[in-house]
Formats: sequence, structure tokens, C-alpha cells
Amino acid sequence: MKTNVLQSNDIFYISVNDKTIDLFESQYPVPKGVSYNSYVIVDEKIAVMDTVDRRGTTVWMQNLLETLDGKTPDYLIISHMEPDHAGSLWDIATRFSTMTLVGTAKAIAMVTAFCREPLSNPTQVVKEGDTISLGSHTLQFFAAPMVHWPEVMVTYEQTEQLLFSADAFGKFGALDADEPWKDEARRYFINIVGKYGLQVQNLLKKASKLEIKGICPLHGPILSGDLSPYLNLYQTWSSYTPEETGVFVAYASIHGNTAQAAQFLAKKLEALGETVVTLDLCRYDMADAVQQAFRFDRMVLAASSYDGGVFLPMEDFLIHLMAKNFQNRSVFLVENGSWAPCAGKKMRSYLEQMKNLHLSEEVLTIRSAVKPMDEEKLEELAKTIHSSA
Repeated sequence: MKTNVLQSNDIFYISVNDKTIDLFESQYPVPKGVSYNSYVIVDEKIAVMDTVDRRGTTVWMQNLLETLDGKTPDYLIISHMEPDHAGSLWDIATRFSTMTLVGTAKAIAMVTAFCREPLSNPTQVVKEGDTISLGSHTLQFFAAPMVHWPEVMVTYEQTEQLLFSADAFGKFGALDADEPWKDEARRYFINIVGKYGLQVQNLLKKASKLEIKGICPLHGPILSGDLSPYLNLYQTWSSYTPEETGVFVAYASIHGNTAQAAQFLAKKLEALGETVVTLDLCRYDMADAVQQAFRFDRMVLAASSYDGGVFLPMEDFLIHLMAKNFQNRSVFLVENGSWAPCAGKKMRSYLEQMKNLHLSEEVLTIRSAVKPMDEEKLEELAKTIHSSA
């Protein structure tokens, strides 16, 4: 896909839609695919902004050569060396051996690590605030370490006021996916970048000092118009602030009794006017479960006891939350056990390692089937959760 970026006659968007991929980074389901974005600035000198995953090399190279129209690029700007963006670096660098590779010191060092043979291209290391003039366009570089690798930088084009944002402001889904930006952008952010909230905050502070008319990410659509909704969401997500007032009910049930308890509780919460999302951790996409936990201000975990601990889908979920720096929420626990309930203790042991969580003092315990007395306790728990907002 080749098109002009915003209203520019000089900046082109050469992206590749990948609808054959099933798992992004071999772990996140992408039922609507993903886009790999690259850009070309054609001026007195020509800059190519990143490459694409090897899965899209052939199509991307066709788009690139059409855009170049027989010219040779002067620069390849390397924002991020992860293979879904630098996977075609070898192909363009060997085709245009006089083209200068531009990146942070760490990025240039990684080129050798990722390329199967040494490249002969000249290199240029850029630091915070450095600029390169292309003629009527000027590129300015800002370090964005750990957003989400240590070598990452973003590039600001001063003339047209565009921010080439690397992995920031990206989303899952091919460019023609018919879906709102927010949900898949949240699932992308929390799972890919969520651990590095402080580093994203640092990048947002740099961006706040720039006049930005458009954001050009490496995945997903170009963002234009009123950018405040996107910036505000990134501020919320990266500061680990709940996005919405509501309750996420996540359960892991072996024979269905714990599921029955979780669903009963969810209905009681809805009757109290709460926004509730309920997910079965044994069947749902783990990445979706993680983003829902970050979405709301309160969470209920309901799980069966299992082999002296907690049923493994719940344990897996808690490990994922720890890895993504989950914090600043209220959490309530429900356990089930036929002879030695222990899920609550195990869940608490994980949650106590996370930051700024308000954990309920008591664990609601169910012995196998949900009985009328259990329903009464669940209804009281719903009232407690509701009053804690």
C-alpha cells in the first residue's frame, strides 16, 4: 500500500498488511492481522523510515521502488531493530549500498547482530536532539529507550510537524480492519509496552513540547486531526491509572461451579449499575484478559483450588499481570475447594508482589457447588465491591 501521508506531496506511506499471521510475537492472537508501516520522504535527499517484517518484504520492496521511481535513498532511519520492523533491512541495505544507516548507537550495534553478514553501508549515530536536513524537510531525533527496546528513537519532521513514533501509538489489526482504534490499541499497548510506563511517560513529556499534526506509528493507522484523545489514553495507560470505573471478573473453573459463582456475582454487580466484563481464563485470549484488568478500577478473581495451589489458568494470568507491572487497582478474591481450599492464599501471594493494590482482607470461599448461602455471600460481596468505587 502506497499513499501520501496526510496532505504531504513529499512523504509517502508504504505499508504492508499481513492477514496471514495468527500470533504476533508468537503469543498475541491477531484475528484481523497486523500492519507493518514504513515511510519515505522524497526531497533533495531521500529518507526511508524503517522497513517491515520479512513476511512483507516482497510487497514492501515493490511499494518502495515504485515510490523511489528510479532514485536511490540517501538514508535509512532505524527507529527500532525488532524484526517486525527491521526484518527487511538486509534487503534494502544490500540493494542500496551507498545509503547511510541512521540510528542510535545501540541500534547501529544491533544491525550487526541481526544481519547474517556484515553490511558495507555507511552509518551515522544520532543522539538526542540531533537533526538531518533533507532539503525542505528536517528530521529531529529523540531517544525513547525501552519503548520498548533500549535502542528505540522517534523522529520528528519539523516542516510538516509529523512524529514518526516507532512502536508508540500502534495497534493490532490490518489497516482495513473495521474496528475502533481504542480497544486493539489498548490490547497492543498493555501487552507490548505496558511494563515500561515510566519510559512512555518520559516520551510523552518530550512530545508535549512539539507541535504535532500527525503521528505515524509502525503498526496501525496514521493518527491526525485532534490528537488529544490518543495522547490522553497513552497518559492514562502509561501512568497505570484505571481507564474506566467498572469491574473485571476473571475466573478459572474446572467443573463449572466456580464459573457459576463468578457469573452470579457479575449479574449482581450489573444490577447495582456497574459496568462489568466477565472472562473465562480457560478459554479467552490471555492478552485480552490482561488489557481488561488494566481497563477497570476493580477486579474480581475467582478460581478453583488445584494441587495445593490455584488452577493453572489463573496462575498464568497472575504471572502475566506481574510481568506487565499491574498496579493501582482494588482486587477481590473468590476461591473454591472441595476439601482444602487454597486458591485464595496462592492468588494473594502473587498479588502482594504487585504495587499499590487494595486487596480485600477476606477471601470468599465456596465448597464445590454454589448453594443458597453462597449466593447470599456473593450478593454481599457485590455490595462491598460497589461501595468501594
